[in-house]
Amino acid sequence: MFQHADAAALLDDLTDLRRRLHRDPELGLHLPRTQEKVLAALQGLPLEITRGRGLSSVTAVLRGGRPGPAVLLRGDMDALPVHEDTGLPYASENAGLMHACGHDLHTAGLVGAAMLLSSRREDLAGDVVFMFQPGEEGDGGARIMIEEGVLDAAGARVVAAYGLHVFSTQVPMGIVATRPGTMLAASDAFDVTVVGRGGHGSMPHLTRDPVVAASEMVLALQARIAREIDVHDPAVITVGSFHAGTARNVVPGTVELGATVRTYSERARDQVQDMVERTLRGIARAHDVELSLDYTRQYPATVNLADQAAFALDTARALFGPHRVFEAARPVSGSEDFSFVLDQVPGAFLAVGACPPDRDPATAPVNHSPQAVYDDRVLPDQALLLATLAVRALDRHSTGRESA
Repeated sequence: MFQHADAAALLDDLTDLRRRLHRDPELGLHLPRTQEKVLAALQGLPLEITRGRGLSSVTAVLRGGRPGPAVLLRGDMDALPVHEDTGLPYASENAGLMHACGHDLHTAGLVGAAMLLSSRREDLAGDVVFMFQPGEEGDGGARIMIEEGVLDAAGARVVAAYGLHVFSTQVPMGIVATRPGTMLAASDAFDVTVVGRGGHGSMPHLTRDPVVAASEMVLALQARIAREIDVHDPAVITVGSFHAGTARNVVPGTVELGATVRTYSERARDQVQDMVERTLRGIARAHDVELSLDYTRQYPATVNLADQAAFALDTARALFGPHRVFEAARPVSGSEDFSFVLDQVPGAFLAVGACPPDRDPATAPVNHSPQAVYDDRVLPDQALLLATLAVRALDRHSTGRESA
């Protein structure tokens, strides 16, 4: 339906939008300036647009010219609390904030898909829902948009959903990848407070030292995960914060630590939570200290159904050729709240390389780095890929060939 030239013609407009978003990043669920930029970019297209109630989302519905179901395309819009250090002429103008994960490209690419699909609206065998989502970086914006009805925005539940993520590293510019099964890990977190009895460092026998207890907890978690979790269904625990004391000769009364957990299946996810709780409470009892544990299940694993992954790979190969598309051998250890969408409807999540050609993908700064840089020339490919996935998915359903 679309030619590469159709998408290439959008490069200047999409680049301008992406760079305006990049200069003015916003955090979390409330992105009023970002929302306004998206609404302005969509102005004039034949879309039914609604704004979110509990967050600054934009949901746009394109009604196809032929009867059929609806499919969903998603782009996230929020930035990170990172101080940019790229030296780009369009670098962030908001101190301490940066589009370090490429969500500005996701947003601009989804606008491009809306433009392409709007230009062929009469040929569409159904409707397309465009999901412009805040709050992906830990705030669960996708879950909130689902609660507000994004999956039913066209009047009935969408039959398929597709999203993508750009990468500043690991894969060369323009390469597309996905895989059947788990594409990204689940992400959970826990915070711990260990309360003992402080005292003088010269008389530890009169204290109940929470530093020793908490230190044992950190080491024990690594030992237990290596002995309780199947190596073929792995898990990772990272204790990223450990705070204790104010002076070297004082045993503090409390220690606080925080950790993240990555798993690739619900079975491992349940096992790790059980193991963490047992291990920490057992060590607390052994040291006669009190334990407060707050374990939060954040994002489930992002899982592609096998036939949807094959469909997405076939679509990408048809567009870009087999030399630019591959099936990933293993999941990405990062997490994504598009997982909430794929928990409810079939679909696929894809990775797209956006590393500038003058950088080595093996050593380029990673997503979330203050030095992360993305090549704007990937924007037409993003728009073309999303738009073509929508068209082909609608055609599959209209001809009765969809098996998911």
